[in-house]
Amino acid sequence: MKVQTGNKLNRLEQSLPEGLLVDAAWLERNGYSRSLRSQYVSAGWLQQPTRSVFRRPRGEISWEQVVVSLQTLLGYSISVGGRTALELQGYAHYVPQSQKNIHLYCDDKLPSWLLKLPLNQQFITHNRQRVLPQSTPTNTPLSLDTPSVEGAVLDGGFRVTHWGQWKWPLVMSTPERAYLELLDELPKDETFHMADVIMEGLVNISPRRMQALLEKTKSIKVKRLFFFFADRHQHQWLKSIEREHIDLGSGKRMLVKGGKFDPVYQITVPEEFIKGDARGL
Repeated sequence: MKVQTGNKLNRLEQSLPEGLLVDAAWLERNGYSRSLRSQYVSAGWLQQPTRSVFRRPRGEISWEQVVVSLQTLLGYSISVGGRTALELQGYAHYVPQSQKNIHLYCDDKLPSWLLKLPLNQQFITHNRQRVLPQSTPTNTPLSLDTPSVEGAVLDGGFRVTHWGQWKWPLVMSTPERAYLELLDELPKDETFHMADVIMEGLVNISPRRMQALLEKTKSIKVKRLFFFFADRHQHQWLKSIEREHIDLGSGKRMLVKGGKFDPVYQITVPEEFIKGDARGL
C-alpha cells in the first residue's frame, strides 16, 4: 500500500504543478479516489481551498494560477479580456496596479467554485460570443508541457502571454479585441471617460487585426462607439480601416438618458463628449 501511495504521489507531483488547481472530477479521472484525496489533505500533500477543489501547497492562491489551471489542466475555453487585458498590456496605466475585478470571457458556464476561492480579486464573467460570435482561440490547445511563443497571436484576436517563473501560458484578448469587449460594457459597467482615455492610448494597434474584428463584431452599439471614440483621437491607423466593409446598422441608439445626440453615428452620449468634439460637431 505504501509503494502504491508513493507511486501515486510521484505521479501527482508530475501532473499537478505546485499552486495550480484541479477539481475532484479531475483527480477521480486520474485515479485518486475520495478516500485517497482525504488522506492527502490530512497529510498536507494537498490543500482544499474550497469544496471539491484541490492544489499542491505553494503560498497564497493568485488569480493567475486559477486562470492558468482553468485554461490548461481543466480545459475550459476562457480568456482574460476587456479592461483586465488592457490593464495587463499597459493601456490603462492610470488605474491602480492591483486589479480588484478580473474580467473573464468564456464560451461555457464556469464552475461555481470559482467565486468561492479565497482571493483578493473578484472574477467577473462574460459571454464571449456576445460581441464576437464564433470567435475562439483554436490554434493550439494550451499545455503546460508544450512551450508556447510569448506574445503569439491566436485566431480571433487572442494572445498568449507567459506568467510566473515557469512561464505558464495565459491566454488574453489582444488590445484590439479587449477594447471592443470594454465598449460592450458601456454605459452600465464601464464609463465613457474610461473608453475615451484608453482610445487615446491605442496608438500602435494593428489596423489589420482591428479590421477583421470589426467585420465580425455582432454588436452595432460596439461598432458605432468604436468609430465615435476613434474619430475623436484620429490615430494614424484609422486611415487604414475600411469602413465600407463594416456594417453599422440603421436607426438611432440611445445609450445615455439625458445625453446629447451624435448625428454621425446616431448615438446618444454624455454631453461633454459632444462639446468641443474634434470633428467640429
